[in-house]
Amino acid sequence: MIYIVVTMFIDRTQNTVKGKVYTRILLRNSYRDENGKVKHETLLNLSKNPQEEVQAIEFALKHKHQLDVIKLACGNLPHLRQGFSYGAIYLLHQLSQKIGLVDALGSDRQGQLALWQVMSRALNQGSRLGAARLAKNHAIGEILGLDSFNEDHLYENLAWLAERQTAIEKALFEKMYGQNSPNLYLYDVTSSYLEGTCNELAAWGYNRDGKKGKQQIVVGLLCDQSGNALSIEVFKGNTQDTQTFGQQILKVAERFGGKEVTLVGDRGMIKGPQIKELGSKHFHYITAITKPQIESLLQSKVLQMELFDDRLTEVEDTAQKVRYVLRRNPVRMQEMRQTRQSQWAVIEKAVAQKNQYLAAHPKAKVTVAVREITGQIQRFKAKEWAELTFTGRSLTVTKNEAQWEEAQKLDGCYAIKTDLKKELATMEVLHNRYKDLSLVEQGFRTMKTVELEIRPVYVQLEDHTRAHALVVMLAYRLIKELEKSWCQEDLTVDEGLKQLDTFCLMELVVNDQVAGTIIPEPQEQIQRLLDLAKVQLPKRVINKKANVSTKQKLQNHRPRRSK
Repeated sequence: MIYIVVTMFIDRTQNTVKGKVYTRILLRNSYRDENGKVKHETLLNLSKNPQEEVQAIEFALKHKHQLDVIKLACGNLPHLRQGFSYGAIYLLHQLSQKIGLVDALGSDRQGQLALWQVMSRALNQGSRLGAARLAKNHAIGEILGLDSFNEDHLYENLAWLAERQTAIEKALFEKMYGQNSPNLYLYDVTSSYLEGTCNELAAWGYNRDGKKGKQQIVVGLLCDQSGNALSIEVFKGNTQDTQTFGQQILKVAERFGGKEVTLVGDRGMIKGPQIKELGSKHFHYITAITKPQIESLLQSKVLQMELFDDRLTEVEDTAQKVRYVLRRNPVRMQEMRQTRQSQWAVIEKAVAQKNQYLAAHPKAKVTVAVREITGQIQRFKAKEWAELTFTGRSLTVTKNEAQWEEAQKLDGCYAIKTDLKKELATMEVLHNRYKDLSLVEQGFRTMKTVELEIRPVYVQLEDHTRAHALVVMLAYRLIKELEKSWCQEDLTVDEGLKQLDTFCLMELVVNDQVAGTIIPEPQEQIQRLLDLAKVQLPKRVINKKANVSTKQKLQNHRPRRSK
């Protein structure tokens, strides 16, 4: 039998059974048989296929003679593609407005460049070159209104920041406190080692990072009693802690308008000259005293040993017009005694090993063994209770029990000193405020380690170094805001920002040109992070692409592998 195909078509039939409508959709051929009679052949039952597929087949059959034209037209149909990263920097920009950073930096080009330096530091630590590279993938044009820049513009911006540091810190302070200045400030210093030797503030000094052979800078951080960073300052690497203190008094008195102010600093920060300087401004202090100072007060009967307990005790020295708050921390006491006991075990083991060595090696010198053991005793600061002697070629170490007991006497003991009167602060308040110095230490940990990484410094000029530290401090302010917002979430601030960094704009492309930019609906977790930070995405965004370039190309500086 010969079949002559006339056409292929979609056959729709509707039937109603017991009030319910059923639709049957078939793909069929219509043809004439050898007798010329029209017949139908069913090819597919499309009743259960999605309507879009049925409509597509129907459209193709209807325009089967124009498919080449349709294909050409479809090639230029509008379509969506992923745009720049938007979520993280939009959130940081909103927080910057909330804390007053946007107003403090200003809305001109330099202010916007400075704001990008702060935001990029919170997102991804690195050099100015790294910040420029990072900008290529983020919607800085849409959010900050920046047009074009490279790493050189960011280095120039550091000089601009350094000139305006005082005004920026003051503006942020006024935004936080208005006319009601706080009456208590926390201050501490740290050091940050440098990889190179060309920084203008680099010098040899007491290295808190334990990095031998590295020059350093000294960084001072002034905070309020809640640990909010107010001001940061960079000093030469050989500056002593006490030498940095006078400038902080001037800041509080002049820049922040403090009057009845109390400064809190550790025992190495506030000493006699600093106390005198505070008194000249009618300021007060809370600090701690050293172990030799405690022993001196015990000898002069100002303090008594039995007053040191795990509960707070107060002693007032009316002659000197100071108060002491005493306590023995039982946990710290146990730690110190365990450490001392382990040191004694190490010394005994070292002496036994040296005796074995001397016995096995007749030509070995006893004086060398004595020198090595003596050096270890000095490193442990144990020379008062560990006594080393030798007879012939045998070494002996003995524990001086009286000195051992004396060394344990003040384990876990500390004394807080202040000139504040009782009506201004109870002993509990004094103790808690001194313990608040840990908030400054927490700030240093955040600024020096993986979250913000004040090092490597990557700059050499003095004003660039100071501005670099300022950028890190301002980024720390943003991180602190996010810590408050996300404190109940099971993620770190860094993890939250990385999630938000995946939220991107969508670009509407027509004829290979971006016709518009769309903000998509965020997924549930990203929306939750925004809600917790009380940030609402805008309904629309103005497309403004920033032309960011880098003069220095990474591939030109990568080490070449040998073939």
